[in-house]
Amino acid sequence: MRVLVVGAGGVGSAVAVIAARREFFEAIVVADYDPGRAARALPAGDPRFVAAGVDASDQHAIEALITEHRITHVLNAVDPRFVLPIFAAAQSAGVDYLDMAMSLSAPHSTEPYRQVGVPLGEAQFAAEPAWKDAGRLALVGMGVEPGLSDVFARYAADHLFTEIDEIGIRDGANLVVTGDNGEPIFAPSFSIWTTIEECLNPPVVYEEAKGWFTTEPFSEPEVFDFPAGIGPVECVNVEHEEVLLIPRWVRAKRVTFKYGLGAEFIGVLQTLHRLGLDRTTPVRVGGVEVSPRDVVAACLPDPATLGDRMSGKTCAGTWVTGTGVDGRPREVYLHHVVDNDWSMAEYGAQAVVWQTAVNPVVALELLAAGVWSGSGVLGPEAFDAVPFLDLLTAYGSPWGIREA
Repeated sequence: MRVLVVGAGGVGSAVAVIAARREFFEAIVVADYDPGRAARALPAGDPRFVAAGVDASDQHAIEALITEHRITHVLNAVDPRFVLPIFAAAQSAGVDYLDMAMSLSAPHSTEPYRQVGVPLGEAQFAAEPAWKDAGRLALVGMGVEPGLSDVFARYAADHLFTEIDEIGIRDGANLVVTGDNGEPIFAPSFSIWTTIEECLNPPVVYEEAKGWFTTEPFSEPEVFDFPAGIGPVECVNVEHEEVLLIPRWVRAKRVTFKYGLGAEFIGVLQTLHRLGLDRTTPVRVGGVEVSPRDVVAACLPDPATLGDRMSGKTCAGTWVTGTGVDGRPREVYLHHVVDNDWSMAEYGAQAVVWQTAVNPVVALELLAAGVWSGSGVLGPEAFDAVPFLDLLTAYGSPWGIREA
């Protein structure tokens, strides 16, 4: 296996340090718009890793890199703006593809908070026949959320339930970032560009009787009690891939995604929206054109650099209710918790990016061994969950189940 990782930010860099401890691949090329950043992401002294420069929006440049390095698998580790050129490059070059976020959505033109417009991943699923005919695999949404959360859904359906009423992805944390004076500061632990996209778009909900529909941002608030000492966190509806992915392979009466943002974060996002600073269309400022959202991202700390100033834990998980295999009502929360102190000490990566990065590495190892295989555009739910969860534990990062 020869892997091209496009993007050397927090997640791409964490992919490199996690993979460096494994033996399943022949070579990994880490490519970034900034070749220097790609070089800095390489594990020291490991000849299997090579750095390269590439523009993630340039399909032909990515194809050239695939050819030059005899790549077999492309891992997309940049934000979802660049999904389609990277996806198309892998398809054109005849290699397998993985990503952690799918192609962008577009709200419904007249009823954005009732009807789905262009859903997440639609452009990728439209290409499914071509991928299947070519015998190539595009494994989409293979991060933590989406990704591990979808694996949990498949595991629950196969091993814990005979009938599922609801699958609800619930994400929460008690992470705190401090400034130079030791006081907490506003510093998102993940890409603010992506966070704005998913939090301010109309959230999608799935119900078996209705199909997919949308609602208002931050709707249906609930307090969810997270494990490992994180405790109660208010969670709200957010647009996310799981709601589009899970019903394709797992039968459930309802599927939701709720994120524990907190009142301060929601307030900041709402203010950005009111001021138009969430827009991606460039505006003219002093003779130059800039995207307001890019300006916001540039003004905040790089999430990859926050680890030394961060404390706490992050939890990703899948809450499932329904009828258990014994015929009795059942409610469980399958979860994965990462402590920032541990991820920094062990890998030098902050908790959120490490938790995201470990899952595509596990998936690549399963593909390399032939344990997972397939063709077409497939989500994590299309594969047996047990080998994935076993290997994740072998990586030193166990998961858990909490019964209600």
